[in-house]
Amino acid sequence: MSISNFQHYRIQPGQNSQLATVPSDPWEDVQKAKSDAKDELHDLHIKLADLQQRFFVDRRKKLLLILQGMDTSGKNGTIRHVFRGVNPQGVHVASFDRPSSRELSHDYLWRVHKQTPSNGEIVIFDRSHYEDVLAVRVNHLKPEEVWRKRYRHIRDFEQLLADEETVILKFFLHINKETQKKRLQERLDIPAKHWKFEPSDLVARSKWEEYEAAYEEAFAETSFDHAPWYIIPSNKKWARNLLVARIVVACLEDMHLSYPEVDYDPSQVIID
Repeated sequence: MSISNFQHYRIQPGQNSQLATVPSDPWEDVQKAKSDAKDELHDLHIKLADLQQRFFVDRRKKLLLILQGMDTSGKNGTIRHVFRGVNPQGVHVASFDRPSSRELSHDYLWRVHKQTPSNGEIVIFDRSHYEDVLAVRVNHLKPEEVWRKRYRHIRDFEQLLADEETVILKFFLHINKETQKKRLQERLDIPAKHWKFEPSDLVARSKWEEYEAAYEEAFAETSFDHAPWYIIPSNKKWARNLLVARIVVACLEDMHLSYPEVDYDPSQVIID
């Protein structure tokens, strides 16, 4: 399996995908795997655990995974189900909620840059620096002349990371408005999920079309070979998890990872 097998999910440079026309239910190549999805995901967990160990020991590169999506699209669920079984020593999650007063006193990339991976590390961003052109734009937190410049900043930032051997994969977890309604209602109906619901979710939902437009422009401005965006149909959680796992495993397999050579002959070592 190679990352090139997933080009149809990738947003090409300069492409402005109309999200309303992109299916959020599983596409054919994932849909036909539904009956075997559980077994395949289990096999991918085993592969990912091995590849992550090799990546950690190899230490030639860094891997940054960025998860974005509308509320209830399943960022936390994706992390929980895709990275089950990996060694937590080499995989870290950074979540970016509303910035603190201290973070606001710095440039907007300050809190993000210090969370990027080091050699051999996999870091997963639950939301990211893209909130500074998405939420800021939709909620009119900064004038357009400010947030529009940030596309260039983000391109330069991600190019810097890539130049320093960071492999970047950006995933948009794509759901439709009806799926979001169902998931928000579950948070109200199921006591164990009450904590997940926030009134602000409904405010964001009322701006659905504005967020779609913001995402479409962000994709067009920032999807490049060194930092590609992938649209992940996410109405079905099992399909979302399977597709993300496939892409991450394929990316790591393409690196041809190996354990380092040792400067001694193990067969000649005698332990008394």
